[in-house]
Amino acid sequence: MLSIHYFASVREALGRDSETIEQAAQISTVADLIAMLSARGGAWPLLEDRNRILVAVNQAVADRDQTLTGNEEIAFFPPMTGG
Repeated sequence: MLSIHYFASVREALGRDSETIEQAAQISTVADLIAMLSARGGAWPLLEDRNRILVAVNQAVADRDQTLTGNEEIAFFPPMTGG
């Protein structure tokens, strides 16, 4: 199972804060997961924007080519700014 969390403006755009999905055979990387989620249409393709959305796997920022084994916690969030 993949535990997926959406934070800040991502949560607001998608209208949900989390979900759990079974890892299908075609999902082997973060990029594959994003493609599957983006196919939902609506606001979901925003996850593809590397400049606006960061990804963390098991609480560590990850590249989109990171391999997923099926027991990860994935988070999508906007870049943070300091002040």
